[in-house]
Amino acid sequence: MNANTIICPHCKREIPLTEAVAHQVRRQLQADFDAQRVAQEKAFAERETQLREIQKQLDAGRKALAEEVERRLAEERQRLLTEARRQAESRLTVELHDLRAKLTEQSSKLAEAQKTELALRKQRRDLEERQKALELEVARKLDAERAQIREAAQRAAAEEQRLRLGEKEKLITDLQKQIETLRQKAEQGSQQAQGEALELAFEDQLRAAFPGDDITPVSTGVRGADILQRVRTPAGHDCGTIIWEAKRTRNWQKGWIGKLKEDQREHRAELAVLLSVALPPEVKHFAAVDGVWVTDFACAIGLAGALRQGLLSVAGARRAESGKKEKMAVLYSYLSSTEFRQRIEAIVEAFVSMKADLDTEKRAMARQWAKREKQLEQVVNTTALMYGDLQGIVGQTALPEIKLLQPPA
Repeated sequence: MNANTIICPHCKREIPLTEAVAHQVRRQLQADFDAQRVAQEKAFAERETQLREIQKQLDAGRKALAEEVERRLAEERQRLLTEARRQAESRLTVELHDLRAKLTEQSSKLAEAQKTELALRKQRRDLEERQKALELEVARKLDAERAQIREAAQRAAAEEQRLRLGEKEKLITDLQKQIETLRQKAEQGSQQAQGEALELAFEDQLRAAFPGDDITPVSTGVRGADILQRVRTPAGHDCGTIIWEAKRTRNWQKGWIGKLKEDQREHRAELAVLLSVALPPEVKHFAAVDGVWVTDFACAIGLAGALRQGLLSVAGARRAESGKKEKMAVLYSYLSSTEFRQRIEAIVEAFVSMKADLDTEKRAMARQWAKREKQLEQVVNTTALMYGDLQGIVGQTALPEIKLLQPPA
């Protein structure tokens, strides 16, 4: 389309115009365009005004919402603080009641511990007094027995001791040499050396207990028993022989009885005693097994005294009734009788019982004292720790002062 034409609104065709008509049309179009522009600007202004109002409303709503949120947050914060304060007060109240209950319980336990400590201290003093009295009584009995034995030995062997003084000095020298030899063998771990040392020790015990008897050791390598004890009266009369065999092994062997019987017949000994660390299962301390006395080391000296006394009685009866064959049966019957065995058992059992009671009382006292000391120390330490814990919980000034638990000045 050019400037000289116009489009018909009905048929949509270009219609040629003259210049005047074209100028008028242009003015009309310009006027329409300006009117539309003004109307649009007015519409834009109105919309901008509406948008400003809406923005103001939005700002007001946003501010009101922020104030409402802040108010609700403040109310919720206050509610939470109140609830937390209430829960804390409730929890503190429970803990306070619990601490008071614990304090009461600990106070009662402390009082009970103090009572227990006082009772234990009193019991300890009583035990110390009883021990002193027991030690004094034992010392008196031992002194009395030593005095009796010493007097009897002095009366019976004073003359013979003077005659044998030189022999004993030589014997002591020989024993010292044997002990040194045995010590060297024992260091090598020889079981034979241990057995010989045991024989020598028991031989010394026999000599010390019965100085009037003839104690003869059998040389190593010679067939027979270990020790021959020839029982003699204070006047020097032979009353019979006791043959001793010492065994230091862990297991009991039945063949020992038969061998000792053969040695007894060979030496023509009246009695045979097997001294062993290991005893038959049915024997406790000592007993007669197939005509041979079997004993442990604790009862050996007591059994030797009982057997020796029996031989002395038999020898006295033999001398008093010398020449009467019928008395031999009586003597044999006496030696093999239950009465003779029971007397020997009673003597040895009394000795073993006294020794066992004394050792048991000593061990029990020592063990009980150590146990009581540990218990007292534990009670005092536990009480001090508990008192320190309570001071840390409720404060040092809230608890009563206990002088025994305070540090030294």
